[in-house]
Amino acid sequence: MIDKHHARRAFSRAAEAYDEAAVLQREIGRRMLQRLEYIRLQPKMIVDIGAGTGEASASLLKRYPKASVIALDFAMPMLQRARRRGRFLRRPLPLCADLEQLPLAAHSVDIIYSNAALQWCSDLASTFREFRRVLRPGGVLMFTTFGPDTLKELRSAWAQVDAGTHVNSFVDMHDIGDMLVEAQFAEPVIDAEQITMTYESVDQLMRDIKSIGAHNAVSGRSKGLTGKSRMQQFRAAYEQYRSEGCIPSTWEVVYGHAWAPQQVTEGGVTTIPVESLSISRPEGRSYGK
Repeated sequence: MIDKHHARRAFSRAAEAYDEAAVLQREIGRRMLQRLEYIRLQPKMIVDIGAGTGEASASLLKRYPKASVIALDFAMPMLQRARRRGRFLRRPLPLCADLEQLPLAAHSVDIIYSNAALQWCSDLASTFREFRRVLRPGGVLMFTTFGPDTLKELRSAWAQVDAGTHVNSFVDMHDIGDMLVEAQFAEPVIDAEQITMTYESVDQLMRDIKSIGAHNAVSGRSKGLTGKSRMQQFRAAYEQYRSEGCIPSTWEVVYGHAWAPQQVTEGGVTTIPVESLSISRPEGRSYGK
């Protein structure tokens, strides 16, 4: 389980330094936006879930000039920065909310875009069901998140020091695909790649993680201060991974997209949008004058 209060405080404190430190998040966001080029959709409403400071929200406004873009995040200081993006009268619409409980009407959104946010869910399967609820039939969910190999060096180094939980848990891409199917999404596509970031020192890595708000937010984590002796042991354990003068940090990036089904079944009633129907007239019969 994720301690949402702790995570929210961490991201709120990180808002000022986030853009400078979020090199990886910005890069995978750029790759994710490129994938939208293959999506043939003219959206009216887009939600950028886990929008942070709104960099992707501004890019979505530019890519889809006729669409409104909601920048949704649970950290208000992030949204205060996001609302300055774009141009006058074409800015993201800030919405402070938890991505697991969206304050949005059913079938009101054409695109859900979420870059590096789903790992902060306590119940990812339930979150996907919530996403499908707000998507219009034929709408698309596009997201990135992190897989189990993320921060594996950090996890291993701490494991040599104590038995505590120091790194968040990450869901395997195959399990993510199963959850999308169970949530009744259509045609889910999942793939992954590993990206290795390098640092001059362990301390530089830890500062970067702190600067993007990616603290350990697992509910069962130790809430006391880490002593100087344990930190020295941790640094020494991590130094074993130094290669070619650099400290590596592995991130398993999971990319996914899926479609909301054209037919929506709720309470035993199946709804089919009119625009998806093809109606032909029988030969030999005229309609109207």
